[in-house]
Amino acid sequence: MERLPPELSLRIFCLLDHRNLATAQLVCRKWKIMGSDNSLWCDLFIERWGLDQATFYAPSDSKTWKHVYMVQDRCDRNGLGLKIIREGDDYYLIHQGEIQRHLGSRISKMENISDSLANYKDDKEEPNLGILDKILFFIGDFEAASAQAKRSRLG
Repeated sequence: MERLPPELSLRIFCLLDHRNLATAQLVCRKWKIMGSDNSLWCDLFIERWGLDQATFYAPSDSKTWKHVYMVQDRCDRNGLGLKIIREGDDYYLIHQGEIQRHLGSRISKMENISDSLANYKDDKEEPNLGILDKILFFIGDFEAASAQAKRSRLG
């Protein structure tokens, strides 16, 4: 692939599906740049969701077809509502397929406990919260805010 002209390499990349294209981008910088080609992701979008959807969801501002594809794929997998999802070892808060906030990464309980205790002893501060604690804390805040909103509408 290194000796091929860029046009021919791009034609080969056109034969890949979105998962293999995303994986190919991890190989080297050259492949990352080639795999980020807007026309590749536009073609993949049209192939999967059709021309009408592509016309409706065409990227605006500084967004790329790759971004639009990833958001639409996330919507298909997770729905449109406000959700907490896990991709790999990372947790995200998403709304309508768009990542709103990175909540953190999974770490083993032992690492979390030892880190928390070390920080507590050294800094005399509260121990660090693990990702599950952060998610529960967020859900608690969300429930409290929605209850307060209900009360204000009724009152």
